[in-house]
Amino acid sequence: MAEPQNWKPASYTSVSPYLVVSGAEALIGFMQEAFGATVLRRFDRPDGSITHAEVRIDDSVVMLGEAGDEYPPVPSTVHVYVEDVDQTFKWAIAAGATEVEAPRFDEGETDKRGVVTDPFGNTWAISTQFPG
Repeated sequence: MAEPQNWKPASYTSVSPYLVVSGAEALIGFMQEAFGATVLRRFDRPDGSITHAEVRIDDSVVMLGEAGDEYPPVPSTVHVYVEDVDQTFKWAIAAGATEVEAPRFDEGETDKRGVVTDPFGNTWAISTQFPG
């Protein structure tokens, strides 16, 4: 049996995207609506804004925090595999994202991929793989 890994939380991967946005609370709502995210941990400042939060999307953890003077917002790009790219793309648009590219197959690809930009400036590449 493998030894427990106490250098990271159980069921976390070693690498997690970290999003710094203006509107961290709303970003969590977006990820819940678009990707079915669940909040794992959350730490608030005295004013109620989010210092640090962690949400799970399927088997991955996305970390995020509210931008401020010390850490200004930084738009990021995140790729996420989902079971149904077309449905998830629709959920992302309904949650406030803007379409960049509708889901499609590129020549030679086994992934059907669509791209959106969330209301906070982050780009999400949403994919489902169709092994050939």
